[in-house]
Amino acid sequence: MAGHSKWANIKHRKGRADAIKGKVFSRITKEIITAVKLGGPDPKSNSRLRLILIKARESNMPSENIERNIKKASSADQAAYSEITYELYGYGGVGMILEIMTDNKNRISSDVRIAMNKKGGTLANPGAVAYNFDQKGVIQVLKKNAVEDELFLAVSEAGADEFESEDEMFIITTPPDQLFHVKEAIDKMGVKCEEAELKMIPKLYVECSPEDQKANLELMEYLEDLDDVDAVHHNMKFTE
Repeated sequence: MAGHSKWANIKHRKGRADAIKGKVFSRITKEIITAVKLGGPDPKSNSRLRLILIKARESNMPSENIERNIKKASSADQAAYSEITYELYGYGGVGMILEIMTDNKNRISSDVRIAMNKKGGTLANPGAVAYNFDQKGVIQVLKKNAVEDELFLAVSEAGADEFESEDEMFIITTPPDQLFHVKEAIDKMGVKCEEAELKMIPKLYVECSPEDQKANLELMEYLEDLDDVDAVHHNMKFTE
């Protein structure tokens, strides 16, 4: 929508992200195990694992935890985690996509249905919500930590799609398979990334009433607190 920043969600939800940091180690553990099972234990040949190990270190996960999880993932006895998505409609026609990593599909199916019974929302048919989203790598860099022209040149050469200035942040978007390469180019500059993750970016946003916005936030927060839910993406336009 005209005048709407597609990154308003990043700012608005920052406080919520801080509130659920207790789940970070658990999620990283699952991501390490999944990456090793899919691509092997050597980060040199497994770009997915490389990126997760960077996230683990930036989250201050102890190195012994990282090594233990890599060894655990290499064991045939270790259960594999399945990556699945649920598509929902919230209040006012807002679409939501749940990214889930679980070792028990029946459990998460039950948990999502309980969430909708308590907080509202309805399941959507596969693709009904997802068509309105593009998966992108999103990197955030504090403006005070980088020189704009130098950063723009480095990420452009590394394969970034977009470079935007948003309040105190530079926000770089990349194709999904170029996220690691672009982040690596930023790291080589000695510049710290505040965040480097794959996100689902809406093509169109939905504006809803204050009541529906409040109800959608309560639904999203409930879903985010489920152990197996890694992220909740949506196309709600925030109004202050």
